[in-house]
Amino acid sequence: MEEVHINANFKDRLFSFIFGNEKNKKWSLELYNAVNKTHYTNPDDIEINTLTDSNLYMGMRNDVSFLLNCSLNLYEHQSSYNPNMPIRQLIYMAKIYDKYIKAQNLNIYGSSRLKLPVPKLVTFYNGLKGVEDETVLELKDLLHSEVEGMVPDVDVRVRMLNVNYGHNKELMEACRPLYEYSWFVHTIRENCAKMDIKEAVNRALDDMPDSFSIKGFLMENRSEVEMSCLTEYDEAKTMNQFKEEGRIEGAFEEKKKTILRLLRKGKDFDEIADTCECNIALIKEVEQEMLLNK
Repeated sequence: MEEVHINANFKDRLFSFIFGNEKNKKWSLELYNAVNKTHYTNPDDIEINTLTDSNLYMGMRNDVSFLLNCSLNLYEHQSSYNPNMPIRQLIYMAKIYDKYIKAQNLNIYGSSRLKLPVPKLVTFYNGLKGVEDETVLELKDLLHSEVEGMVPDVDVRVRMLNVNYGHNKELMEACRPLYEYSWFVHTIRENCAKMDIKEAVNRALDDMPDSFSIKGFLMENRSEVEMSCLTEYDEAKTMNQFKEEGRIEGAFEEKKKTILRLLRKGKDFDEIADTCECNIALIKEVEQEMLLNK
């Protein structure tokens, strides 16, 4: 059966709607308590500061960020496994710290030591790649390690929590809206095996139990949820296209290296074309590059 990749923009946006919405701070607080095993009760203590003006690669913006109890909480949602989240969240964190420093009129050039909120970075993952319930991603794993004895002066740790339906039972029990969200995405995927995406979304909305706290919110935004699912942009397909383009480009470069080796061995153009399954024009191009680099 073909894998169903629900529009990533829809899921990320819905995640932000639920857990980063000024009107639903109680859900943000519930998620915070579940992640940190705390028991805060006043949603008004949360100060949401999600970036809304980031101009990063492919229009990425951070999903949810808020201040609570001297902590800076950055929550990302991912529908595709991404081991590069430490660097992405480091970029988001720096931007949010910049906003915080300006808003608080703090002087980073002064002689007094600043007191900044402690960063807590979490990625909620519900893609199709099988991962553990919890994984720690670290920036140091992305850095060059060729130089012996070179120790990085900074590290970033990101907790990646698998929020696919059926995973992280304790977390889901502690945060009911997260469980309901997980159920909704899972149900859409199941429905897609039997019907088109539009019908799958609407069926999932209709079949959602009335006891679900997020149902009213989703119903109020039903047309937007439906249209988001139907948009052409699909992160998984886009990333697969990028990977395929990378593979094609890599194969082309390898072919050019083979042509170069054969030219240096004195092979004629016809023999090279036959061996590499390429045209004479490409061989001449490689030859010209070879002569220029002598």
